[in-house]
Amino acid sequence: MSVFTRPGRHRVAVLVRHGLLPIESGIVHRLFGQARGADGEPLYEVVTCALEPGEVGTDTDFTINVAHGPEALDEADTVILPAADEDYVERPHSPLAPELAAAVARIPPDARVASICTGAFVLAAAGLLDGCRVTTHWKSAGYFRAMYPGIDLDPDVLYTDNGRVLTAAGVASGIDLGLHMIRVDHGAAVANEVARGTVVPPHRDGGQAQYIRRPVPEPERAATGRARAWALAHLHLQPGLREMALQESMSVRTFTRRFRDEVGVSPGQWIAQQRLDRARQLLEESDLPVDGVAHEAGFGTAASLRQHMHTELGVSPSAYRRTFRVLSPRG
Repeated sequence: MSVFTRPGRHRVAVLVRHGLLPIESGIVHRLFGQARGADGEPLYEVVTCALEPGEVGTDTDFTINVAHGPEALDEADTVILPAADEDYVERPHSPLAPELAAAVARIPPDARVASICTGAFVLAAAGLLDGCRVTTHWKSAGYFRAMYPGIDLDPDVLYTDNGRVLTAAGVASGIDLGLHMIRVDHGAAVANEVARGTVVPPHRDGGQAQYIRRPVPEPERAATGRARAWALAHLHLQPGLREMALQESMSVRTFTRRFRDEVGVSPGQWIAQQRLDRARQLLEESDLPVDGVAHEAGFGTAASLRQHMHTELGVSPSAYRRTFRVLSPRG
């Protein structure tokens, strides 16, 4: 049993703020509220609290009425902080607003603390993420690094667990984190039953990287544009640097320099990304077997494709296809 489970029912406090994303609070109630022991009794008590009781605005056209103020944090075993609109303003929570700082200070020193999405900015500003490996939504990763360069940020994972402090990437990854905490507290059987009741997988393969769409830019009228267009049309032939340079009638050295000036990466790095993007497209939109996808995208073999996808996305081709498969309508 987790060291964070005290005698009696484990109390989970969800600290919400104005501009709340309702789904993130709902995730906590849905997951922890379903967890049952062998006797059928609830394993958690979940309460929602705000900086002051009353109506809390959301990022939708409805509000929620919160009965508890920050005093609910005093007896919490786990505190979960979802995202809010204020996390997206210029230099969010630098420093923390006095009311928010006072609320965070009420969290017991032995309580587990978790953030969902950009709630990580609050924990970072409070000093709770110092020395931790953390994550946040990939769209906010650059800003987080700029504000907190000393914190070890990993924008490719769905969640992180540092023992007392945990972080989830964004929105639905709160499900992954919640199931993980239940699994740590009460074992896989309880977590799996909660997952079944929520109709979600007990564990998702991969990380955030597989959800980041990197569209292939159209080749521009530039010194290396013709070579890029040719390479995109011939990925299955595994075009190399020399073949690309020939398309522009340049030496390899000159082509490499101009390519990097125009595109920002080396030709080899660019080709690798185009192959991966092409493989993702084929896995999503075609019926080609993995061997066929590997050939068309220029990886040569299914083993090579698997290796590259595991390295870059943390997921296998088959798992990626299951997640993103676009089903064609059948008449």
